[in-house]
Amino acid sequence: MQLTLQHLKRIALYLVFYHIFLLFFKICLWVAAPFHGKARSWVMGRKGGLKKMRSQINPQDRVIWMHVASLGEFEQGRPLIEQLRTAYPTHKILLTFFSPSGYEVQKNYKGADWVFYLPMDGPKTAKRFLDIAHPELVLFVKYEFWFYYLKKISYRKIPLLLIAALFRKEMSFFRWYGAIYRKMAARFDHLFVQDKQSLALLNKMGLGSISSIAGDTRFDRVIEIAENHTSFKVIEQFKGDSSLLVAGSTWPGDERVIARAFENPALSDLKLIIAPHEVNVNHLKELQLLFPTAQLFSTYQHAPTPATSVLIIDSIGILSSLYRYATFAYVGGGFKFPGIHNILEAAVYGVPVFFGPHHQRSLEAVELIAIKGAIALQTDEDPGNMLGLHLKSLLTDPLKLTKMGDAAYQYVHSKKGATATIMDFIRKRWAFN
Repeated sequence: MQLTLQHLKRIALYLVFYHIFLLFFKICLWVAAPFHGKARSWVMGRKGGLKKMRSQINPQDRVIWMHVASLGEFEQGRPLIEQLRTAYPTHKILLTFFSPSGYEVQKNYKGADWVFYLPMDGPKTAKRFLDIAHPELVLFVKYEFWFYYLKKISYRKIPLLLIAALFRKEMSFFRWYGAIYRKMAARFDHLFVQDKQSLALLNKMGLGSISSIAGDTRFDRVIEIAENHTSFKVIEQFKGDSSLLVAGSTWPGDERVIARAFENPALSDLKLIIAPHEVNVNHLKELQLLFPTAQLFSTYQHAPTPATSVLIIDSIGILSSLYRYATFAYVGGGFKFPGIHNILEAAVYGVPVFFGPHHQRSLEAVELIAIKGAIALQTDEDPGNMLGLHLKSLLTDPLKLTKMGDAAYQYVHSKKGATATIMDFIRKRWAFN
């Protein structure tokens, strides 16, 4: 990728703003830390991070490093981590997170040898990090672009891949001020994207020769989960012979919509499981006020109430296996920014999926709607009432219910194979053993 003198001047100017942004970002987090749990986790989790790394990673270790932003990106990278462990057993896996919401959930992930926060970007920090980690292969997932890390990796000629990436024309890469972003993208040895639109945009950027479509590794992950699902006798007992709506990763806006839907008298026999995105005491109390007859999962396991028709999941880590019991699923996040959570975890089981209007950033949501495997609710039509009507329609039309579920199932399984594509590339391009 050729850069003109004008572009280089712009990059130099943008680097000044980049340093200002990094400093401002850290100051804001330090100020917010005493009052905000996630900010506090971000600050405290990074204290002494490089020292901890140095004490645990030996110079003799052969390291493959994967970096993800948060939990969603981890799920995209996870299938590849597991394949890499099998293919390169003499190597160790270093996994880093940017966000506390990912790190705190997966800090004990057994698939990696080390799990750390990624220290904040900077020329000295990036150098120290790479000196300690000395990776032989680096994989960044989806949207992670950190100027100095990418620069130092590239200068050291360490193989560097971006996986499961999505590019949209409104992103900074394609703006008049996007020279620094285009420079970062050019640092990668190869960019694996999810769709044709992303590849076309990279071609226009002049990076077509190092880019290709592999798909989304999350499809491989959810298929694997479905094939190795966990069974819950207590959920089977709760469901019985009834139809069941499983609502996962919900926020208060989603929960109000669901409560409104269940005001429809035609749904009196429909059972409901809610697995909220945030499991804390205050949110659980709010849910119990919204659904007065609901029982907490932790209580129901030991003292089930036969008359209970609403179950609130007050634990984490089981949602993906709960969807297999669903007649239909509702995935939360669509009534707030930035949008819906992972709908593939539900669709893989062949159930119709509902969600809110903020879904445009999710390619699979758009595609599932197009093939009638999912329905998006809109704020201009009383979404709760519409959800109730849709559920009633599907309950009274088994053929329509089956067609929607089959469309979702076929869609997910048709997208399998991204992990194998990337692994084939790694094996052919670099010999690590």
